[in-house]
Amino acid sequence: MSTLTVESTRFGTLELAPETVIEFPAGLIGLGGARFALVTTEPDSAFAWLHSVDDPSLALPVTNPWLFFSDYEVKLSKGETSRIGAPEGVDPEVWVIVRAAERPEDFRVNLRAPIIVYNGQGHQVINEAPDAPVRARLFPQLVTQAA
Repeated sequence: MSTLTVESTRFGTLELAPETVIEFPAGLIGLGGARFALVTTEPDSAFAWLHSVDDPSLALPVTNPWLFFSDYEVKLSKGETSRIGAPEGVDPEVWVIVRAAERPEDFRVNLRAPIIVYNGQGHQVINEAPDAPVRARLFPQLVTQAA
């Protein structure tokens, strides 16, 4: 099986297995492109990059929300659930976009619009859970320590 070569402005040449490409039928909110791949630079890192296959300069830092928010929940409308297509009892992958900053205590994540990945397709959805802010502090303990 051949690989897909992406010339990344951030990581240099990436060799991606075709099955790692995630198709976003509706794209991502505010961004172009519909094909992305999850790229990790460190195998045990809590962070990955959602890297565009078509735009070598577009890569978004993402993380698994449960690594930082143990009580996080995703509640979707019936329409969103249907669009994703995961059968009852199957948990698709969930990623949230990280908004990096100069100081770690200013890092934020978007818990309101997670990215759901199932069966090779990705969907950015609106989380209807009441406690899912658009800009949640990723490291709130650092803010407390600095005060």
